Amino acid sequence: MRPSADELEPFLHTLCEAAARETLPRFRAPVAITNKLAEAGDFDPVTLADQNGERAIRDIIGEHFPDHGIVGEEHGITLPNAECRWIIDPIDGTRAFISGLPLWGTLIGFSHEGNLVAGVMDQPFTRERYWTVGDGSFEQVGDNKARAINTSGVTALGQATLMTTSPHLLLGQEDAGYFKLEQAVKMFRYGCDCYAYAMVAAGHIDLVVESGLNIYDIAALVPLIEQAGGVVTDWQGRPLHYSGGAGGKMQVIAAANTALHEQALAVLQG
Repeated sequence: MRPSADELEPFLHTLCEAAARETLPRFRAPVAITNKLAEAGDFDPVTLADQNGERAIRDIIGEHFPDHGIVGEEHGITLPNAECRWIIDPIDGTRAFISGLPLWGTLIGFSHEGNLVAGVMDQPFTRERYWTVGDGSFEQVGDNKARAINTSGVTALGQATLMTTSPHLLLGQEDAGYFKLEQAVKMFRYGCDCYAYAMVAAGHIDLVVESGLNIYDIAALVPLIEQAGGVVTDWQGRPLHYSGGAGGKMQVIAAANTALHEQALAVLQG
């Protein structure tokens, strides 16, 4: 059964606080790092903060909603055909985490019948939290009261700020369209992972363009940006949803509004 918005909102906060008890004490502290892609000659780090953070989230979901499915980066998939599913990335931005940079966050998304309807991005070190349960998006910073947020009013590509985690993550010939987009915007920056998407929702950044994402990298951020007034699709302009399973690698463009989204798509598609 789908929880109501009144149930979802405090529950998301509870999940964030449980994850933070595992992640925050290990940030900027000695921590063992495992390379998940060592055999392939690549580098994909994971730490006890990732693993224990996800386990803490899973335990609480399992206790309160045993019939809900869970998709997590570290511990796989349970009940893949459930009507309601939670999609978890305990630390999005593990490279930043192990480098001592506060540009990481805990992502928890919620889907109902494949539609991404609620989500949260929590950064416990800076005490920033951004969330939606389907009726507007909100932020809380430190001890300040929660407030509604909206995407920016920038509608001209030439006035826009663009971000991507790294152009090295683009696949095949995707970089050609992306670098054309860099030339068309006012300013571009690299890094930030999930934090950049939260800044789109809060109106500080206008565009994020990425490729090679997994569903747990983006599920929580789609409703956050959409409920703040933005648009999130793939590079063909198709809405993002979760149909079950591990899914494939995804192209993503997140824009502050429809006008900016259309201009950026036109450049990416040549």
